[in-house]
Amino acid sequence: MGYELLDTTRRALDRLAIDAQRASRTPAFVAGVAHRGELLWSAAIGTADLTDPSVPLGVDTQFLIASNTKTFTAAMVMQLRDEGRLRLDDQVDDLLPGSEHPGVTVRQLLAHASGMQREPVDPAFWDSLDVPPAERFVADWNARERVLEPHTAWHYSNLGYLVLGEIVAHLDGRPWAESLKSRLLEPIGLHRTTTELRAPRAGLYYVPPFTDVPIDEPVLFSGILAAAGGLASTVADLVRWHAFLLDPDESILRKDTVTEMLEPHAVRDDRFSGAQGLGFAIVRRGDRTWFGHTGGAPGGITGAYSDRASGLTAVVLMNNSVAKDPEGTAIGLGEHVAANDPAPLDPWTPGTAVPSELVPLLGVWFSEGSAFVFRVREGRLEAVVGGADPSIPPSVFEQTGADAFRTVSGRERGERLTVERREDGSIRLLHWATYRFTREPLGFGERAE
Repeated sequence: MGYELLDTTRRALDRLAIDAQRASRTPAFVAGVAHRGELLWSAAIGTADLTDPSVPLGVDTQFLIASNTKTFTAAMVMQLRDEGRLRLDDQVDDLLPGSEHPGVTVRQLLAHASGMQREPVDPAFWDSLDVPPAERFVADWNARERVLEPHTAWHYSNLGYLVLGEIVAHLDGRPWAESLKSRLLEPIGLHRTTTELRAPRAGLYYVPPFTDVPIDEPVLFSGILAAAGGLASTVADLVRWHAFLLDPDESILRKDTVTEMLEPHAVRDDRFSGAQGLGFAIVRRGDRTWFGHTGGAPGGITGAYSDRASGLTAVVLMNNSVAKDPEGTAIGLGEHVAANDPAPLDPWTPGTAVPSELVPLLGVWFSEGSAFVFRVREGRLEAVVGGADPSIPPSVFEQTGADAFRTVSGRERGERLTVERREDGSIRLLHWATYRFTREPLGFGERAE
């Protein structure tokens, strides 16, 4: 079933885009909203290059995406984990030759929970903007400070992602950029995502607070800094990247690995509205949870976010160093569509068969006095709390042996479900996550017959 936005939705998005471009005083503003990779709406406002008005501005125009780069670096680390070449709780000292920071783990760096300082260099860098040489990186890393104890707080660290980039390069035996191209960009078809700006491209500008005349900005995240923020990309490519994340090709990255990356590992704010996963920010807006990242570099301010439930992706790219709120702008565009013009619902379709071994498990079971409904959908065993909100995903089970199952998603994910039978072969009770489930509601002191 095709998905086209209403004219009223398009007009509202156009207005939101103009408001955001005006608020950020950004010379160029490009945004898009997509559904599972299909672009539904886009806007291109302003001028890509103030010295050459002929440069096209649209969804294929490159901008610096800055720290959105981190999502790619994180994905490569998880690929290495899935290949068995590292573990998330491995220490950097065991993976990066010469490293001398005991106790810093890959997981901590991915989640910005290591406590390591934010930036990779001393304060003089922000005066000179000289990118440190790659051959000095490990020595510089060893000299950097651990400003907090691990896992005590979310503390954003570009330094941590440079270390992850070096781990990727070391384990792959090639530069980070070559691994990125081979592992992600080419397989997914991200041909306009590159380590150097390529035409057509947006200029890099800073608009001072007391004038309206933009000033040219330099490219900052190059060389050894690239793994934390060095990529350039487009709205079309970031939509394609997020479409992959919403429905991964398992020959590239496992679906359960992406799910793992989107689990909260650290709370980002004291209002509990945002958390940090493994490489991705997780943001709560009403009933929806958006995942993605922002980026901030001289001349490149970006936001790209998706909601797994609705399949919506929203991207915004701006080229003023002090453009405002890329996270809120991107999510705001996506939220407007989700709330006012959501995708058509798929109709219910009948199944074809109920596996015979599942039939005795179906129906109502009780645990601690509460009813649970076990059912079959598309040939798989599921369980839901009786009377629960139907929008809450069910627990889904995968059979692992005779009378043995594993919970693969939903409530109690990872836990075992086992069937205990009487001598005549009938089912006496179930054990799920060690709790007993019986056909009649029983107190803890009552024995199942």
